This record gives sequence, structure tokens and C-alpha cells, in this order.
Amino acid sequence: MPLMPKRVKFRKFQRGKVRGKAARGNTVALGDYGLQTLKAGWITARQIEAGRVAATHFLHREGRVYVRIFPHKSVSAKPLETRMGKGKGEPAHWVACVREGTMLFEIGGVEEDVARQALSRVSAKMPCNCRFVARRHGL
Repeated sequence: MPLMPKRVKFRKFQRGKVRGKAARGNTVALGDYGLQTLKAGWITARQIEAGRVAATHFLHREGRVYVRIFPHKSVSAKPLETRMGKGKGEPAHWVACVREGTMLFEIGGVEEDVARQALSRVSAKMPCNCRFVARRHGL
């Protein structure tokens, strides 16, 4: 079952622009280590699920994986070999709009080297460049 909202007010969204840096959701809040984006863009529900599966598979049921983003936006597409016109296409998939600095995944309850390896596997599934971040204690 793909990640998608249970219900939305409008089925079809305009594309919009992802501008600026993340003001919220940009620090390690739930786990001890996190994966942070370095570029803004869209991350699809399938990419989020692939990252989650890669992290949980590598950890062998140790620790905890937190997914900090959710795909709220639908992206529509017209069928192949269809002439122009006749309205907007149907929703094809769902994406999460992330800004630069958004925390994507977090891991807690494991050592730093294990978390670093797990999050490097997750970053390989992501369409944007990411970096490993550790929690800053005492601030």
C-alpha cells in the first residue's frame, strides 16, 4: 500500500515552486542520527518507502527508524499517446515537497557507524543530495 493521504480537499494540485530553506523539521528531533537534504525538490512515495525498507533491512530489527516526511501532494499525468486538451490528467502518484535542510529520516538506538551505513543506503534511494547529521546535545 503506497503512502498517500486518506482524504484530501482537492484531488489535483498545481505544481508550484519549492523555494527557500526549511524553517521547521530541519533538526534531529526523534532519533540520534538523521538524513538531511541539501537540495529542494519532490520525493515520491515510492522513494520514501524504498528508503524505509533499505534502513529497516540493514538494521535487522535493531534500533528505530523514523520517517519525517509524508507525501501530501498529488502529481497528475496524462496517458501516453493522448492528444493535447480535454483537461488535466488524473493523479498518477504522490510526492512530498521538501526544502533544503529538511530532515528526511532519523535513526535511534544504534551506534553511529551502523546509523551512518544505514543512512548512506537510504541516501542512495533519494533523488537529491543528502548528508548525515547527528543530534546536538546541550543546545
